[in-house]
Amino acid sequence: MDYLGGLRGTGRLLCGNTSVAPTRYDFDGYLSSGGQVTSCGEIRVPTSVLREVFGRADLRLRTVDGRLLRLRFSEKRLPSSCDGAAHVDVTGDLPAAGEWCADRDAAHLTP
Repeated sequence: MDYLGGLRGTGRLLCGNTSVAPTRYDFDGYLSSGGQVTSCGEIRVPTSVLREVFGRADLRLRTVDGRLLRLRFSEKRLPSSCDGAAHVDVTGDLPAAGEWCADRDAAHLTP
């Protein structure tokens, strides 16, 4: 796998078709040997919201730039010391390989 870069920003966490909470995200993108873009990283929401939605299969993130990303929690259990952050695997409307910003400090999409 080749590292493509980072993607971070804000959006709305959706559960089914219902908007649940404002969300911050910080994802890393990778290009598989088969040419597919994959991503994983962290989302941050209020702890109470995270406890409510953890494990749901119908979670999505609508980013401020309009992307709709499907989220799947990487862990099987939410730690009891949860601070509102969780690791997720990301699929859906990910940027193409050439649109990721490899500069981790910038962590935005290239224009």
